[in-house]
Amino acid sequence: MAIGGGIQLAPGVVARHVGPAHVVAVAAPSYLQGRAIPQQPRDLATLAGIVMRSVQTGRVQHWTLRNAQGDEALAAVQEQLVLNDPDAISQAAVLGLGVALAPMPHVLAHLEQGRLVRLLPQWYADAGSISMYYSSRVLMPAKTRVFIDYVVAAFAEQDLARRFSGTPATAPLTLLSQ
Repeated sequence: MAIGGGIQLAPGVVARHVGPAHVVAVAAPSYLQGRAIPQQPRDLATLAGIVMRSVQTGRVQHWTLRNAQGDEALAAVQEQLVLNDPDAISQAAVLGLGVALAPMPHVLAHLEQGRLVRLLPQWYADAGSISMYYSSRVLMPAKTRVFIDYVVAAFAEQDLARRFSGTPATAPLTLLSQ
């Protein structure tokens, strides 16, 4: 069994959706000192970017942000630091190395603790969903079923689907006054 997002399914593998995988723009308060706070996605182009390189393709991932009105805009930052791990991207942002475009599950604790600030709180990119992946439901071991039920209950109890969402209606993490 695995928990993640964007995994291509082999025949016989089941994916059970547990929450969204949204990408948001974040930066450390120390990085933002003395800089103009972006008001629109195009404003990110003036800031140093911490970006993700796809392990599969070797290319830098470019994100299209959207808002509640359905507008879309490319999140183009100056690519200063290129990494291939979302936790490393989050840590680089915490260190004040630039603006990161990172998945909410990897930045949520930093946002809640004030180590990162969400930029452009009305905008996010949809990277698919977070799912549990496991082999066919046929002849599933009891311990696997118990674990799946535990993860589903934990997501519900901790309200993780809402907390991992980058949509303005569900994201209470607008920590930066504009």
